[in-house]
Amino acid sequence: MSAGTVVLAGTVLFAAGCSTGGTGLRDGGPARTESVAKTGAPSPAPSEHDGAATGRVPQSSGKAGTKVDPVAILKADPKVGAEIKRDLKPCSGKEYPVDVSYGKVTGGPAVDIVINVLSCADALGRGSFVYRAEGDTYENVFSDEQPPVYAEIDRGDLVLTKPVYGKSDALSYPSGEDLITYRWNGEKFTEQDRVHTDYSNVVDGGAAPAPAVSPKG
Repeated sequence: MSAGTVVLAGTVLFAAGCSTGGTGLRDGGPARTESVAKTGAPSPAPSEHDGAATGRVPQSSGKAGTKVDPVAILKADPKVGAEIKRDLKPCSGKEYPVDVSYGKVTGGPAVDIVINVLSCADALGRGSFVYRAEGDTYENVFSDEQPPVYAEIDRGDLVLTKPVYGKSDALSYPSGEDLITYRWNGEKFTEQDRVHTDYSNVVDGGAAPAPAVSPKG
């Protein structure tokens, strides 16, 4: 997968943002996730003179591997689709519908960044992106802009959750779910496993799988 490189944007403050209903992270350790709210004035969109054409934004005082401004990274990245950028606006006030996870998923010495962009109306995942630290820059090494999608870190692997909807399904009650596991091979992510689950239509309106029944001994 082609990669776009971005540099960290100016100092940002993080607070609780839009709720997604997901954990944003499957395993423990140094990885962590948080929804993002811009508490200051929004940063101006980079122009071609400050490196937007190559996916660069002004460098911050921090280092790669520290907290980042995911909104600035996405807007400066030429590999991110125009629709994602156009709709990347606060849901209310200054709160952006963006989840950020920090953890090891590409095997490098620094933590990687997993960014999920959600919709304000229903909190469904609209796009998932992975950025690998390269010195003082971040490189886009994975992206999926086919909603609904949500990416998480699971014991060093990248796991994508994709709800599956039938024609008559409500957004809150998908018919099933695809769970796709990717692993870094040193150069890119490759698919390792894919699990499909069909939800029961008699349990919580089809929102969860029916409980398994163990045979009696």
